[in-house]
Amino acid sequence: MNWLTNFVLPKIRAVVAKREVPDNLWHKCPGCGQMLFHRELEQALHVCTSCGHHLRLPPAQRLSLLFDGGIYTEIALPKAPADPLKFRDRKRYSDRLKEAHAKSRGRDAAVAAEGTIGGIPAIVAAFDFEFLGGSMGVAVGEAIVAAARRAVERDAALVIVPSSGGARMQEGILSLMQMPRTTLAVEMVKEHGLPYIVVLADPTTGGVSASFAMLGDVTLAEPGAVVGFAGARVIEETIHEKLPEGFQRAEYLLEHGMVDLVAHRKDLAATLARILGLLTRRTTVDAAAET
Repeated sequence: MNWLTNFVLPKIRAVVAKREVPDNLWHKCPGCGQMLFHRELEQALHVCTSCGHHLRLPPAQRLSLLFDGGIYTEIALPKAPADPLKFRDRKRYSDRLKEAHAKSRGRDAAVAAEGTIGGIPAIVAAFDFEFLGGSMGVAVGEAIVAAARRAVERDAALVIVPSSGGARMQEGILSLMQMPRTTLAVEMVKEHGLPYIVVLADPTTGGVSASFAMLGDVTLAEPGAVVGFAGARVIEETIHEKLPEGFQRAEYLLEHGMVDLVAHRKDLAATLARILGLLTRRTTVDAAAET
């Protein structure tokens, strides 16, 4: 009995027992609904292998993709005041921040780093849409200003990759003041004769699109990215008209002269390297050859 109980029975249970499957092994493509295995999705740079839809990319992977050899150094950002207005809706803003910080390892909605792109010194600020919708509060403003200052100090190009729903309502007027603040920051970069390039990722809306996101010397966009100020539904209800097909998509903006180039994610680093080489008149290094 002991032999059956202690040896045979556990073996049988191990064979027939249901194994728990992690929730993050498969991702559903928002474009076509195809289920994508996480390893294949990572290898494809979070681009759907079925329809080509560009899924949102976390900042760490974004920085690794853009910098030569995936090598970069994060820039220490000033600490912004938490919950300056003691805001509360259905939940305290301070509690929302704690939850978001726990998922992002203490970072806010924007991360800044320095390295090289095509061998040319560059500062990149990338947004994290998973952090409260990539909303722009004081912390994001500090990140953009810090990135701009470092670009001037290092005589480097400034590249910003926004992915945001706009200003962070829980910080009220302090959030709105980041619009002129970030605008002045990128103007400082331009005054020093340094390139400022924007890569519009999905989505770029609200106060972000109404400030630094539309001021690039060159404006790139990822395929299918939604770019605009107000949402399409709000615009339709305001003007009482049906909007054109693909309105506010990157391709639509390209056709109407608001975007210079729509670049596939796999070509983005090489495209940035070529542009920086032209703007700085420096010889670039082929990032693909280095890796």
